[in-house]
Amino acid sequence: MRKTLFLAIAMLASGTATAATDHYLLRDGNHVQHLKVTTLGKEINATVDVDFEPNPDEAGKHACSATVSDEAKSVGENELVLKKHIEGEARSCSIKIHLAPNGAKLEQSDECNYFAAGICSFSSNGKELVKIK
Repeated sequence: MRKTLFLAIAMLASGTATAATDHYLLRDGNHVQHLKVTTLGKEINATVDVDFEPNPDEAGKHACSATVSDEAKSVGENELVLKKHIEGEARSCSIKIHLAPNGAKLEQSDECNYFAAGICSFSSNGKELVKIK
């Protein structure tokens, strides 16, 4: 009986960690950026993916898409940093995520060009990705 009671309490306690996922989206002409932030307890994971088709003013450029996903660190009240190690090198792509109640802005380091080359970019260039509700 005690084992059953202990097992029931352990199962209830393990279910108290809540998960929340927020999605953010920016469409700028033929450029689409998506951010997904998942919080599970104190662990935060972020995924940034981009799909860029050339806009009319980018004639001759090639379409591209890229994704970076990993654990993100909270560095401020509304700021996260997503770092993705570049395999085989001592460098990392770093994306700063500035969260607001209804959106997010992204800034990438130069090393992120390893993952997103050409017209692709993880940076939102000052524009806000809108939070999907």
